[in-house]
Amino acid sequence: MTGTATSATHRAIEAVWRIESAKVIAHVARVVRDVGLAEEIAQDALVAALERWPETGVPDNPGAWLMTTAKNRALDRLRLAALHARKHEELGADLDALEAHVVPDFVDALDAAREDDIGDDLLRLVFTACHPVLSTDARVALTLRLLGGLTTDEIARAFLVAEPTIAQRIVRAKRTLSAAKVPFEVPRAEARALRLESVLEVIYLVFNEGYSATAGDDWMRPALCEEALRLGRVLAQLMPEASEVHGLVALMEIQASRLHARVDAQGRPVLLADQDRSRWDTLLIRRGLAALERAETLGGALGPYALQAALAACHARARTVEETDWPQIVALYDALAQVAPSPVVELNRAVAVSMAFGPAAGLEIVEQLADNPALASYPWLPAAQGDLLAKLGRRGEARAAFERAAAMTRNRRDQEVLLARAAEMGTELGADAGAPSEAKKPR
Repeated sequence: MTGTATSATHRAIEAVWRIESAKVIAHVARVVRDVGLAEEIAQDALVAALERWPETGVPDNPGAWLMTTAKNRALDRLRLAALHARKHEELGADLDALEAHVVPDFVDALDAAREDDIGDDLLRLVFTACHPVLSTDARVALTLRLLGGLTTDEIARAFLVAEPTIAQRIVRAKRTLSAAKVPFEVPRAEARALRLESVLEVIYLVFNEGYSATAGDDWMRPALCEEALRLGRVLAQLMPEASEVHGLVALMEIQASRLHARVDAQGRPVLLADQDRSRWDTLLIRRGLAALERAETLGGALGPYALQAALAACHARARTVEETDWPQIVALYDALAQVAPSPVVELNRAVAVSMAFGPAAGLEIVEQLADNPALASYPWLPAAQGDLLAKLGRRGEARAAFERAAAMTRNRRDQEVLLARAAEMGTELGADAGAPSEAKKPR
């Protein structure tokens, strides 16, 4: 095969792996009862594909090829373990008898290998990778590796973390799951709500990092948004009666609809009020509204993700900023503050209040948050305060607030926007330039 053809085959393998790896790992994990070992076996199958497919061509059903190869290697591992466990037995003993006698779970493993309930396997993998026994950073890294099929380098670049750091997180996560003897299962009903909360948190963290990058030169990382959205859609198929799953999917669909409008041709941020709404993806909006309706039908209208989706829907339904139903947004933030209170929620509520009832009303709420330690290093606190002060004509104070916000952020694009806002306020700090309060500018 020529170099060009080999390269094309490798690209095909990479695409297949990204799509199929989670299913393969999930199914093998049910057989071997160890997530780390399951990934290792799945990687063996990938290596086999890289060796054979350039010569034989990509199979008609590449996913099934990977699954069968990984399944056979898993059974080989179990047989070898059985033989090692009873090495004092005659090696020529009947293998079937050996399997049944030596490894009590081996027959169950064979049954698991024969079954094709991929949906259940994926759900088990989701709950295992997002287990609360792991730190948040470990859950995110392991989820993107096992369920997203991302390489360690891709995860590291997405979060601007050194590749060895990500590799260590993944290795430690696997060891922690093994040491804690975390079962490869969907938890029972009484524990499922808590575990599901952890799963949704991980998916939303991934989406948010893509939607508003914490640090670096890029304002967004759309690939992370797409990955989180894919995971959310898979979870919604696996748990169709879980209202908050649909609420999270609705929120991500609607937010993702704005991605193309959030930057200009040079990659510079375009804030919500300035976006060309004709560039919003109407298909994603329709999908998001449908998912929100599903969440509400299931009785989850007051779930935290459903409420945030309802907030996003208010913007999606408005053709212009002026047509936005700001009093409704304030009411939704009031409800969100009841079910998921946080300083950031209150900060966003303050901005909504300013849009509905004037900047002075919003600034009054913001000033009450000025000394909250949870927002001490949150750049969107002084950014919003600067915006409200500017609307009230207090330009000197506004400039100081924008400069303070710019000094806090680690994202270059955010910093550029904030410094530009500061420059708009003029170079002189007039008599109104007191110690600035803090506020948040929504994006």
